[in-house]
Amino acid sequence: MTVVVGYIPDQFGEAALAAGVEEAARRDTDLVVVNATRGDALVDRRYVGEAGLAELHSKLAGVAVPSEVRQAMGADVAQEIVRVAAETEAEVIVIGLRHRTPVGKLIMGSVAQQVLLEAPCWVIAVKPQTPQ
Repeated sequence: MTVVVGYIPDQFGEAALAAGVEEAARRDTDLVVVNATRGDALVDRRYVGEAGLAELHSKLAGVAVPSEVRQAMGADVAQEIVRVAAETEAEVIVIGLRHRTPVGKLIMGSVAQQVLLEAPCWVIAVKPQTPQ
């Protein structure tokens, strides 16, 4: 059993990572961080490069739960998160959630929506905390 986190290197990914670490600790289970890209652009800011990957591993080295990072290139992001969740028998998937306009969802699709609809387990959607 695991907690799977869909991760992108921004405030939404960081919120998901923090919530995922908390869930894994609470459930006393492993954490699997998934970072994927379809690879349909020369540069995808959502995909963690070598420097970002080293930083992510450094963050995970400081947490109290066993963790691993899985990356996939050329995969549908939502399908990859759901696939890893099924493979690892995840108890829960944690994703970051951002507001998208209806037109934005129509044109770009929604990874979060697809994960919510296809997940084989519970899904926790989190947002970054806003300053008070």
